[in-house]
Amino acid sequence: MNAARPFPRLLPHEWCFGGFLLLTWLRLLAAVGPLDPSALLYFFLLLGGTILTARCLAQPTKARWYARLWYYPVIMNVAFVTMGSTALKLVPHRQDAFLQRMDAALAGVPPSLQAQAIVSPWLTETLSFCYLLFFPYLLLSLGYYAWRGLPVFRQLTVGLFTIYAFGFLGYTLLPAVGPYLAMQDQFTVPLTGFAVTRLNNFVVAHGTNGVDVFPSLHCAVSCFLLGFDRQHARWRFRLFLVPCCGLCLATIYLRYHYLTDVLVGFGLAALALWLTGRWAQHAAASGGNRDFSNHQPETNP
Repeated sequence: MNAARPFPRLLPHEWCFGGFLLLTWLRLLAAVGPLDPSALLYFFLLLGGTILTARCLAQPTKARWYARLWYYPVIMNVAFVTMGSTALKLVPHRQDAFLQRMDAALAGVPPSLQAQAIVSPWLTETLSFCYLLFFPYLLLSLGYYAWRGLPVFRQLTVGLFTIYAFGFLGYTLLPAVGPYLAMQDQFTVPLTGFAVTRLNNFVVAHGTNGVDVFPSLHCAVSCFLLGFDRQHARWRFRLFLVPCCGLCLATIYLRYHYLTDVLVGFGLAALALWLTGRWAQHAAASGGNRDFSNHQPETNP
């Protein structure tokens, strides 16, 4: 009988997101020096993760495990809101022209321009609702799977923050604002809608960091969550399937993303789903799926 493999000390997303933080910090050191606010921020984000992980490894209690996992939603938001200034310290200008050339190679006429043929107020309103759904879907998913127990929440975190690691790296390599700003002089049909459209426009205008285009994390994260729900909570999969399809269409229709961004986003979602499946098998083989509660996992029909 083969001995169980040891449970990995570092989780895949810790390697990936930690690698992103370390690489970005080193790039900032070379570009602007160690005392620049962005360089200091990335140093302390990296240090905080190291401390929480080390404490959990030394004594893996339930509280320490959850602190270790919840650290990543927190620093993801910190990194996101400061990404605009950080990325433009590393890359001298935005890369929308390059992404437009990539779209031209893939599709000829950019899909967001082609979509003008089907623009209508009610379609804009519907797809604006789908696009806004991203935020509650992400928050509810984190809360729901944290409630389900440590093993499944750990698995969700592995995939989700691997996506954010590669996505944020993309923001710092190819910062861009998207077609709705970079190509606004080429659009001849305005996107008009109603209350939800206005709300979505407000959220995007005040929520963007100015470089959050390549890859499309709206597509990557929502498709990953949808695939994860299909494996672990079929009722959620059925509930969010159609709105998530609308969300992916909205990224092009609402002119926020290039086709290149969306395709890379789909690739990231597929990579993360594969990674979580492989990691879960390894965790089960090593006996690492021990929970610290009596909550029973949901069974799917």
